[in-house]
Amino acid sequence: MNLIFTGGGTGGHLVIALSLAQVARERGHRVMFIGSTSGQDRQWFADSTLFDEVHFLETTGVVNKSGFGKLGALWKVFKASLKSRDLIGKFHADAVVSVGGFSAAPAALAAVVSRVPLYIHEQNAVTGKLNRLLRPYAKRFFSSYEEGENHCDYPVNARYFENARIRTEVKTVIFLGGSQGAKFINDLALEIAPWLAHGGIHIIHQCGLKEEERVRAAYHHLGIEAEVYGFTTQIAELCEKSDFAVSRSGASTLWELCAAKIPAFYIPFPYAAADHQYHNARYIIDHNAGWCERQSEGLLLKLQEAIGSDIRAKSEALGNLITQNGATHIIEKIEKR
Repeated sequence: MNLIFTGGGTGGHLVIALSLAQVARERGHRVMFIGSTSGQDRQWFADSTLFDEVHFLETTGVVNKSGFGKLGALWKVFKASLKSRDLIGKFHADAVVSVGGFSAAPAALAAVVSRVPLYIHEQNAVTGKLNRLLRPYAKRFFSSYEEGENHCDYPVNARYFENARIRTEVKTVIFLGGSQGAKFINDLALEIAPWLAHGGIHIIHQCGLKEEERVRAAYHHLGIEAEVYGFTTQIAELCEKSDFAVSRSGASTLWELCAAKIPAFYIPFPYAAADHQYHNARYIIDHNAGWCERQSEGLLLKLQEAIGSDIRAKSEALGNLITQNGATHIIEKIEKR
């Protein structure tokens, strides 16, 4: 098959495109990526040897614009859709797979117009506006939060499953604010650090590059030895050493922690579109597999209570929410058409 993957803007969307394309390529399919000149698309795939072809079209987000800005963004999407239709035809595409984000709009719309089967992967518990618009026209809609025929296991790197284990006590806590870090989580980590150190609990802290100097200096001032990372690509290895996480609840991080069976205290980013990080975390909470609190003052006692609780049941529950090879199962369903 000739498969086109489209979407991006942020790493959360792009990591899904990467996972699915890798599996498709391993199974002998030709793969193309269509993204945007904006966002992180070029950083991820401009020099990629995975795809047979990569194309970056001039588009920007629409929903965050107003007035003439929105009209300008829509015009760019329209022109990029015409270009995408040509690319779909020349590649003789058998299907277009959208992973969401503003980068997906032109190729996804072109697939519908060209009557090429469109498949959509929604990474969050709240369906994005573009995916909500196109869902009625899609041949298949994949979601890790829905039951029934649409359900799919989230594509997670195999390392998280390979290193998974049931956590029974907290010896190491990992703080995760995402690739950019999160000042609120950084401050909470520093606030609880003396209590953790007094209990002999080791700290791993991914704080974001902008906050790294401040956070390192703060731990030094407290006299606490902590593993501090501004940014790292070794999150899977750090998770292997961890027993408990304090984290934002972006989809990829949430499902990686789930695959590793690490109980987590989620603090959703309060300004995420449609409050999707809160709803992502609620899925875990509704299955009695973690904790979730809104970003506000006074979380210290709640976090201490969670860390001091019986975490074994939460760790075991996480193992029932996801299985390995999510990307493979999605590609297999696309192959069946």
